[in-house]
Amino acid sequence: MTKRGAIARLFGLGIALFSCATSARAAELVVFHERGCPWCATWEQAIGAIYHKTDEARALPLRRVDIHGERPADLRDLKEPIQFAPTFVVVGDDGREVGRITGYPGEEFFWFLLGELRGKLAAGD
Repeated sequence: MTKRGAIARLFGLGIALFSCATSARAAELVVFHERGCPWCATWEQAIGAIYHKTDEARALPLRRVDIHGERPADLRDLKEPIQFAPTFVVVGDDGREVGRITGYPGEEFFWFLLGELRGKLAAGD
């Protein structure tokens, strides 16, 4: 193989790897919050502060979105509008909504509901 051929192959491989990396999605937990929301603040103190240390965070990385801000393009086609803060939406690796938790029902119930949504995601529902 010539030097030019080897460079062309490496370039092609680089393009292929880049396109896979940019098009691959991971499942995630999206929290829609708003400034001044007491339930959002309570969730942040009880769960948001430790979420990154949990098994749930490894399976569902957290993304925060302001409920009044511009909606990211990949979140414009959710099943229903987001009307209340906080709302927690589990989005699958295919970009579709798996389920949601509207409001913050307390620490124990939140973890329970999130576990159910993780199970639903794993089952492919």
